[in-house]
Amino acid sequence: MKPVWIVDDDQSIRWVLEKALAKASVPAQSFSCAAEALEALDTETPSVLVTDVRMPGENGLSLLHRIKQRLPDLPVIVMTAFTDLNSTVEAFQKGAFDYLPKPFDMNAAVALIQRAMRSAGPVQVEEHDIVAAAGGQERIMMQSSAPAMQEVFRAIGRLATSSVTVLITGESGTGKELIARALHTHSNRSNGPFVALNAAAIPKDLLEAELFGHERGAFTGATQQRRGRFEEARNGTLFLDEIGDMPFELQTRLLRVLAEGSFYRVGGSQAIHADVRIVAATHQPLEQRVQEGKFREDLFHRLNVIRLRLPPLRERKEDIPALVELFMRNSAADLRVPVRRVSPDAMRMLCAFDYPGNIRQLENFCQWLTVMSSGQVIEAKDLPPELFQGQGLTEARQAGSSVSGHGEQIVPAGLASGEAASADSTAVKGTNPIQLAAWQADAGHYAGSTPSSGWIALLSEQVRERLSRNEPALMPTLTRDFERTLIETALAFSRGRRVEAAQRLGIGRNTLTRKCAELGLNED
Repeated sequence: MKPVWIVDDDQSIRWVLEKALAKASVPAQSFSCAAEALEALDTETPSVLVTDVRMPGENGLSLLHRIKQRLPDLPVIVMTAFTDLNSTVEAFQKGAFDYLPKPFDMNAAVALIQRAMRSAGPVQVEEHDIVAAAGGQERIMMQSSAPAMQEVFRAIGRLATSSVTVLITGESGTGKELIARALHTHSNRSNGPFVALNAAAIPKDLLEAELFGHERGAFTGATQQRRGRFEEARNGTLFLDEIGDMPFELQTRLLRVLAEGSFYRVGGSQAIHADVRIVAATHQPLEQRVQEGKFREDLFHRLNVIRLRLPPLRERKEDIPALVELFMRNSAADLRVPVRRVSPDAMRMLCAFDYPGNIRQLENFCQWLTVMSSGQVIEAKDLPPELFQGQGLTEARQAGSSVSGHGEQIVPAGLASGEAASADSTAVKGTNPIQLAAWQADAGHYAGSTPSSGWIALLSEQVRERLSRNEPALMPTLTRDFERTLIETALAFSRGRRVEAAQRLGIGRNTLTRKCAELGLNED
């Protein structure tokens, strides 16, 4: 059996993948850079190649390109901690078998590698560069570590060379037009126009002329010939938003265009060829609309060739901090004011809210905060009233917010002011001094203590107590406790995502991995 090749500059990633594959009886060979793998390729070949994207020297996408020139049928899996749309699409465009975002579940990674080994060949996608990169805002909007969004990114990559019709479904405010633009940008029609039309925003008696155009004199007020959206989108993409609201009689005309590839302007007699890719979107359940007789079943099947479901924001809460940062910057730029900073407590509450209006509602919150907040740092008490009403307030309490909707302090269970004031090192067994100091300081904060009685003062007290007992190696011991507490707290805050934890701590991913190994922290 030919080995699986692993190319990654992170020794810990190479090690854990090798061990996991060995446990599955799959031989593996590791390389620390692309140059080593390319040199080895002169004398041997792998069954599957797994490569990181960002490495010193030649990156993983360049390696993928060169590998595909020499071995076009070799399955290549691309892995990266930077889960953005552009790298996902480019990997598929260059012929990747699949895309593995870090951090990954080890069992899932092994299963993917085994599937690649069994495959006859990789996903066949024509090789070319991305011709229109997303702007700064779109790049951030298109970065996500949520599994559901990763599936959307994969689909966009696989559809890069196809003009097949796509139906995007999802709740209002989830960013359906952004995904439609991404489908256009990363397609072989990207040099053509992207034209959008919202079927719910145009009166039904004008919608037909908007779509298909009209001849002069076709109806009262038609004083000159006018091209419709189909003609404007020639050689490009026509995005039909809220297709579920299209009048039933107009659905018949749209069906004919999709079936025959041509149409007539209103009042016209000459057929016009429609060289257009259709991307439609709706927040409504079209199957239910079909059963109710409000949407044509044959049109539904014409549109539902490829369906992409966009998750609501409540299913991708790990993306909220980056979106908040983006929207706060945008709002500040629009109003020409300094960018407000969001405190940790406020961010926890923003992440706890369910957002029935999805991304659009979060963006509105950030605009509200930029206008209404008086200080440069936004605290929990400054947040919009919606976060303190009904479900928002309940979740905020569960998130550990220290401020209620009326500015009252919320004391966590078991930390009533009297208990907090009397907590000492003998009260909690099995807790290191750093954790205890932080716990006591947190309790003091909720009980209304002054800054002088914070965690630094409590840490100083712990140090004095240990010095009085002549404990040896105090500096290494407390430093180890300090680092362990920092890392454990950051990992808990980021829900185990090591890349995010490293970024929040201001250290590199490799440093965090090394520290976890030194401190004996769980691989989970």
